[in-house]
Amino acid sequence: MMNFIAILVAAFVPLIIGFVWYGPLLGKAWMKECGFVKEDLQKGSFIKILLLSLFFSLLLSSMMPILTIHQMGVLSLIGGPSATDAPLPSYDAFMADYGSLFRTFKHGVLHGVIAGLFFALPLIAINGLFERRSWKYILIHTGYWVITLAIMGGIVCAWK
Repeated sequence: MMNFIAILVAAFVPLIIGFVWYGPLLGKAWMKECGFVKEDLQKGSFIKILLLSLFFSLLLSSMMPILTIHQMGVLSLIGGPSATDAPLPSYDAFMADYGSLFRTFKHGVLHGVIAGLFFALPLIAINGLFERRSWKYILIHTGYWVITLAIMGGIVCAWK
């Protein structure tokens, strides 16, 4: 049920969306809210930042099937993927009836948006409030994660 190619492809979504979101789309507003100037962004190893971002994006995308695919819950009830070699007849019957239900891009987007609003927004807002950041700062980052998680969820959910 886990599609590792979909997970790998979804792991690149945060980098692609981030390039646009924090670049031409909202780059100036983001830099202003962070107190950055262009020279600040040239500090540090870009390759290291990119590779670590990809690693963390892979961790995130590996969780997306659990958040977007309802059948993962059924799979967990029988003991996980290793138990599918000898599942009970009821599991086979359930999967025959419902195995591809709600496995669409649109459904994955819905769950990605829910994850963005109910996980990303609170995490970013709590940090932002304690760091005395503006709501603009919070909304720039939240918008990025809602869109990113929506697309990741759509890819992972639809790609069977």
